[in-house]
Amino acid sequence: MATVREVMKTTLYSVDPSTTVGEAISLMARNRIGSALIMEGGKLIGIFTERDTVRAISQSHDAPDHEISSWMTRDPTTVSPDIEVDAAMKTMLDSGFRHLPVAEGGEVIGMVSMRDLAAVQQ
Repeated sequence: MATVREVMKTTLYSVDPSTTVGEAISLMARNRIGSALIMEGGKLIGIFTERDTVRAISQSHDAPDHEISSWMTRDPTTVSPDIEVDAAMKTMLDSGFRHLPVAEGGEVIGMVSMRDLAAVQQ
């Protein structure tokens, strides 16, 4: 069985907590990605996803001007690059995630999406 390390994306897109929702959405759209990591001093403190975008815009007409820290998911779950794809998929399905940061030794080294995992399981 494949491991997360074999399928994860290693190009990471991150912003700091003071970045606006609009700036984060622009980054995600330009790079055709579904999530951005929120980093502070090299430490992962949150994740902002397509779902967070919808939640923000639906709840506040001026959300694009808000700091992303108001809308991000704090302290996101991470997985080890060495776990099997099936285990990562179970974590995502059980928790309702579609994007999962991959961490090793306390450092984020990749990102895996539900789509990445599903492609391997076909």
